[in-house]
Amino acid sequence: MTIQHLLGMKARGEPITVLTCYDFLFARILEEEGIDVILVGDSLGQVVLGYDSTLPVTLDEMISHTRAVRRGAPDTFTVVDLPFMTYQASVAGALENAGRVMKETGAHAVKVEGADEGMCETIRRLVGAGIPVMGHVGFVPQSVHTIGGSRVQGRSREDAERLLAEARALEAAGCFSVVLELVTETVARRITGELAIPTIGIGAGVHCDGQVLVLPDALGLNPTFQPRFLRRFAELAEAGRDGVRAYIREVRSGSYPGPEHTFGGRA
Repeated sequence: MTIQHLLGMKARGEPITVLTCYDFLFARILEEEGIDVILVGDSLGQVVLGYDSTLPVTLDEMISHTRAVRRGAPDTFTVVDLPFMTYQASVAGALENAGRVMKETGAHAVKVEGADEGMCETIRRLVGAGIPVMGHVGFVPQSVHTIGGSRVQGRSREDAERLLAEARALEAAGCFSVVLELVTETVARRITGELAIPTIGIGAGVHCDGQVLVLPDALGLNPTFQPRFLRRFAELAEAGRDGVRAYIREVRSGSYPGPEHTFGGRA
């Protein structure tokens, strides 16, 4: 998978599959099953590290987890979120941090949030330096405190026009794709129809060029998180609890380890 392949998939109307991932074992599964794109998301802060938002995640944490993902999925197109305040303060800082991610992980692209003129200038400089960039509009988690929580975007005419202008600006700045998060279906469909680059939706309806979910949410590892847009495709939390209970029960009863798990030999 390359950027050109992704552009071709949009042109042919082939849906693009994206899932987040943060570790070696799940990355191996995603690659074996043929996922198109892996996103090493800063959602790792909530679903792996236990933070209450994405804001505390560090660049070192993103790099460490991306290395693990690349070891598990060396042949899958991988995008890495640049965490909060590693690219917003200055273009020079963004170049340094994005370059470090690319050099130290072997990832194929980075993702940034926002679309104001300052961010578009940063994107232009990153792309000019040879760093592919995925954009992100709609609900942008790194600005959660500014926008007042997880709210659907694009419900008013003014908001819809703003989102369309932001998506166009990201395309003009050089993004190869854009995530639409918590955007009304009507607005997402319009943006998807007007952009030449693929749109990847999360809570943005079926008309985007692709879809992304947070893997632990999609696999039911986070059962307390139940937003409207989420479908759980497995119930691994329940299966995991069953396994843990069985282990505790068998160790306490003395049935594990059994003879088949024991090594013989002279005393």
